[in-house]
Amino acid sequence: MTEEYNYQKINENRYSGVLMHISSLPGPYGIGSLGENARRFVDFLVDSGQSYWQLLPVGPTSYGDSPYQSFSTFAGNPYFIDLDYLINDGLLTYEDVKHMNENVDISSVDYGRIYHERYPVLRKAFEKFDLESKDYGHFKTQEAFWLDDYTQFMALKDYHDGISWIQWDDKYKLRDPKAMKKFVKDHKEEIEFHAFLQYLFFRQWEALKDYTHGKNIEMIGDIPIYVAEDSADVWANPDLFVLNPDLSPKEVGGVPPDDFSDDGQLWGNPVYDWKANKKENYKWWVERIRASFKLFDMIRIDHFRGFDSYWSIPAGSENAAPGRWVEGPKYDLFRVVKEELGDMPIIAEDLGFMTKGVYDLREKTGFPGMKILEFAFNEEMNSEHIPHNHDTNYVVYPGTHDNETITGWFKSVDPATLQRAVEYCGLQGYEGYNWGIIRTCMNSVANWAIFQLQDILDLDNHARMNVPNTLGTNWKWRATEIPSDYIKDKLYRYTKNGARLNKHNK
Repeated sequence: MTEEYNYQKINENRYSGVLMHISSLPGPYGIGSLGENARRFVDFLVDSGQSYWQLLPVGPTSYGDSPYQSFSTFAGNPYFIDLDYLINDGLLTYEDVKHMNENVDISSVDYGRIYHERYPVLRKAFEKFDLESKDYGHFKTQEAFWLDDYTQFMALKDYHDGISWIQWDDKYKLRDPKAMKKFVKDHKEEIEFHAFLQYLFFRQWEALKDYTHGKNIEMIGDIPIYVAEDSADVWANPDLFVLNPDLSPKEVGGVPPDDFSDDGQLWGNPVYDWKANKKENYKWWVERIRASFKLFDMIRIDHFRGFDSYWSIPAGSENAAPGRWVEGPKYDLFRVVKEELGDMPIIAEDLGFMTKGVYDLREKTGFPGMKILEFAFNEEMNSEHIPHNHDTNYVVYPGTHDNETITGWFKSVDPATLQRAVEYCGLQGYEGYNWGIIRTCMNSVANWAIFQLQDILDLDNHARMNVPNTLGTNWKWRATEIPSDYIKDKLYRYTKNGARLNKHNK
């Protein structure tokens, strides 16, 4: 059992941080990485008085390039492996990678190009790597509980030209022992390649995490409540999900119709068979959370309300409207997690359609919830998100990766809401509306305040990270440089005035 996390201790302090995904870091080769610019960003956080770096999920992305749709909840994204470090290690040369910097838009990620260019380069590194390395062998042994399933899954996807495992031959879809044994023997090199990529990711991640800890910065991770249908998680653990006899989803997740969408949101992820999970004492979930805390110091669980009850939609539905509410595991899951792992620092994403049951569950777990300032300024000025209704055990955001940027929001919101926000927050043009909203969050009684880098930089919705329920334009934004000294110094002053300075700066 891990050492118990003392919430009382952390609640004695007020801290802030910045939300930016690894993919959004500046640098060469078309996407952010775990290299030097990640460290420069950590330095920016230190110099601006921050305590946290919040990230999106870091798994290998699948359909739609969303970090919330991953081939594995345990694996790392090979796109984030820093290629310059591989050059320094002698696994690559500059000649191997220079074509990846030709005609690149440094402000946006081109996932299609990266998919076609990145893996051939990484295979060159694989050819030079010593597979007999003791450290590599130790890594494979240590992570075998998920790594073997994942590497076989990825090799099988390559073998089937990338199609979903639901469409594979039955002997592979159903994991026939004899067929799998032969496949592993015949495709040893391909399986080894995917293990090698995970080794690189986790070794580079551990080095970056050591750097952040050395600078007194902690990392906040993010895990979706659901996993992708086309994932090693479902393929290797079909009994834990609500599936048909052919292993296709019988019920899928989403959210019901509301004031923002007549159709609701149809996510398409298979929902959990919570009775089957309970029968195994939630072992898979315990291991999932344990693995997340090997990467991060704190985690946010997306769609927390789904643990109380979740919207279950018949697979094949055109939209989310035909769904129904089904009871989730409630506190029983978190009771087991606490017994196995101790009190862990978890943020409950408690947004959306809320009920007394969801609030009671969050209170029982003790997890801090979330407040979003963009939701605060209703006509009655009585929203739970408005600062005078905040409590200490919350994380306050102007908006998250799913929302408009502050500047984009001010351009799109109706005039009456805009006026209420201006008056409540005392916004002034000379200060910058984005900084006025940041100041308001800093002054909240909530113990934590987190800001998207786009909001600190005063960027409009061209820099928006995600528009929920849409495909094709999301997850692409990148910073073109580490923020300037002017931005750093201003953020430091606002952090100090909000009494949120990192204890390293106090």
